[in-house]
Amino acid sequence: MKEMMPSNPINKPKNLISEETIQPLNLIDVINFFWRWRKLLFVSCSIAAALAFVVTMPFITKPKYQATHIFYPTKNNSISEALLSDIHQSKNDPLEFGEEEEAEKAMQILLSGDLTSRLVRNFDLYKHYNINSKTEKYPKTALQYKLKDNFSVTRTRYLSVKIEVLDENPQMAADLANGMAILFDSIKTEVQNQIAIPALKIVERALQAKRNKIQITKDQMRKLGEEGITNYEEQSRALAEEIYKAQSSGKTTQMNSLLEQQKTLVRSGGDFVALQELIKLEEEKESDLIAQYERRVVDVNEQMSHKMTIEAASNPEIKFWPKRGFVMIISVLSTLLATSLVLVMIELFRKQPGA
Repeated sequence: MKEMMPSNPINKPKNLISEETIQPLNLIDVINFFWRWRKLLFVSCSIAAALAFVVTMPFITKPKYQATHIFYPTKNNSISEALLSDIHQSKNDPLEFGEEEEAEKAMQILLSGDLTSRLVRNFDLYKHYNINSKTEKYPKTALQYKLKDNFSVTRTRYLSVKIEVLDENPQMAADLANGMAILFDSIKTEVQNQIAIPALKIVERALQAKRNKIQITKDQMRKLGEEGITNYEEQSRALAEEIYKAQSSGKTTQMNSLLEQQKTLVRSGGDFVALQELIKLEEEKESDLIAQYERRVVDVNEQMSHKMTIEAASNPEIKFWPKRGFVMIISVLSTLLATSLVLVMIELFRKQPGA
């Protein structure tokens, strides 16, 4: 019977953790683990909580206040169409809240570079955020980061638009939120005037051209009047009666004179009737142009708000950030997790053979 040769320990792979140490994890082990390290865990979590408390103090982390402005965009794009159109014509109600399309357009304007540049200029945000355009390498980029961190424009589930502004100065936060809403109103009016003003000039030129044409036609009729044609129908009827009377009474000379007058009337009477009808037609077109002109004048000179304010921003009394309790809880939990992982690694290392 052959002797059993001991296996060569050199050829056997060495496990980092022996098989005897690998056991199923249970609740008792977890409890024992935390109990063994309770003092260290308590100290580390206490330090984390204390540091979080100190860091969130106003002289280290300046608190920020949040101001909110909420409004509904309106659907009125043309004041004249909304207010001066015929009552039987289909038109937008100027008191109607805007829908999804209007909310998207409002957000597009609020997020535009034009509005942002005016806001920066009106509130001197470079100075407010302590950004020196001369010494700062990339002042515009630094300002963009500040705006991105402190400004938010969103559409609510009710299709209104919400402007939220964070600032260390509560009154400044409210002023900025309300200022954005005011700038939205003025910029939308300016955008519409980009079309309304040229449209007014086009209608004004068309109206003037129509009036010139009518005046030329009236001058032509005046020349016919100088020739004795003032009312073709009445004059034709009167001449026909006079010719009939002269013919009946045998007044040949008078009749011949009347016939000559009738020939003159017939020769120029067609022009008179045509010019008369043309004037009537052109004056109707002039009337339509006058109505169009009056509407375009209203669109350019009159203004209506493009928003219905639901909640104007006011001076916030309670800071929005940092939330000390939240920061302390997150710090303690993070420290507890990190410390626990380190301690687990230490215990596993100690259980290695030869450790």
